Amino acid sequence: MHGFIVLDGTPPSEILRRGREQVRQYGGHIVFGEVASAAPADGDLRFSLALADGHSITARRLLVATGLRDVLPEVPGLAEHWGASVVHCPYCHGWEVRDQPIGVLATGPASVHHALLFRQLTEDLTYFTHGTHLDEDTRARFAARNIPIVDTPVQEVVNHEDGTLAGLRLTGGQVVGRRVLAVATQMQARAEGLDALKLPMEDLPDNMGRRFASGMAGTTEVPGVWVAGNATDLAAQVGASAAAGALAGAHINAVLATADTDAALAAAQGETPAP
Repeated sequence: MHGFIVLDGTPPSEILRRGREQVRQYGGHIVFGEVASAAPADGDLRFSLALADGHSITARRLLVATGLRDVLPEVPGLAEHWGASVVHCPYCHGWEVRDQPIGVLATGPASVHHALLFRQLTEDLTYFTHGTHLDEDTRARFAARNIPIVDTPVQEVVNHEDGTLAGLRLTGGQVVGRRVLAVATQMQARAEGLDALKLPMEDLPDNMGRRFASGMAGTTEVPGVWVAGNATDLAAQVGASAAAGALAGAHINAVLATADTDAALAAAQGETPAP
């Protein structure tokens, strides 16, 4: 994990382990399970979560922090190198691939800026248009930065005998050697099991992805449901996601404190308390 000062370079599994330990120290409970469905319960601000193993959990409020899924272009052999020789973010892992022969496999307009960012990290960068349009102005800018452009469609990823990435084979049979491929993925918020909540979603421009729509502190149009992290801010790295979760948590806590006080007052006055 990179881009989070002090914790830079920490394995994700270690961050999870330490985070869970700290949650327990504050009296929190960690449930290991997959949410199969989440839905409002009893028509008020309570929710029922059904787990894949048959258990269920109820909650007064929900914070959705499901993250996103990176969707890769359908190029044979590409997915096998994801997270190693196939990367997507110059800020997450660009430093680790600096000074290597890098290829940018275009997926849309965002790939142009993607290429300029990775060009800062290497003198040896090749841009594969892969069926996307590249105007003359952009071609001139790439030429000024010594970025060769390959317009021939890509057929497949080619490996060395040891299984490491060797390059891209074009439809004509030519292989362009590369050690690293940068791909601007389509980012899709993970929404499995959440259909019944009817959370509003929206598409990003240029087919860049789809996110949960949210407002200040992660509020949504669905009462009692918040969302944080890159399920709603698709560009959020670990630091930004953690900060968003903390802000949403504080907002939820404030709402619950008010609800508890309203309920206590209603009970004291002999009225039916609000949820």
